[in-house]
Amino acid sequence: MSLFEAIAVALGLANIMLIVRRSPWNYPFGIAMVVLYARIFWDARLFSDAGLQVFFLVVQLYGWLNWIRHRESDGTVIVRELGPPHRLAWVAASLLIALGWGAVMAQFTTASLPYWDAAVAMLSVAAQLLMTWRYVENWWWWIAVDVLSVGLYAAKGLWLTSGLYTVFLVLAVVGLLQWRRHLRDVAKT
Repeated sequence: MSLFEAIAVALGLANIMLIVRRSPWNYPFGIAMVVLYARIFWDARLFSDAGLQVFFLVVQLYGWLNWIRHRESDGTVIVRELGPPHRLAWVAASLLIALGWGAVMAQFTTASLPYWDAAVAMLSVAAQLLMTWRYVENWWWWIAVDVLSVGLYAAKGLWLTSGLYTVFLVLAVVGLLQWRRHLRDVAKT
């Protein structure tokens, strides 16, 4: 455990709580968090996760602009759903890309736990894109990521981060329920 990890955890909690509330102000916290985690994961030789933080930085900036442009009158972001064929395509693509990236990391790097790390990274990419585009299904991807991450980070001795992902798992379930409730409420009006 390091001071950087403790700060990253605090930033992550603030970030996710604001996402659950559909607040565009989640992004400054997310940007700061990913900068710290890039270094933390690099030091732990979780190269897929370290590289993922660079992707997250770029997508966080894009997402912030996207969410600000698609707000309701109360300032919260407008959300939407994928259709069933699109959900299936996202699942298939996510799994294939995770397996492919795991094979690359296993073959060409000294990555620790390359397939597990790759699954967390590539499912996170899909989840982040779905979240950036305001699809409620992002929460299902985050739930999968969180379940995988709790074990991965515990295996690497990143106990605060493992604990953070346990809290993220709970918040992802809450986020899914709240965003779905919001969609039902909008459909009633």
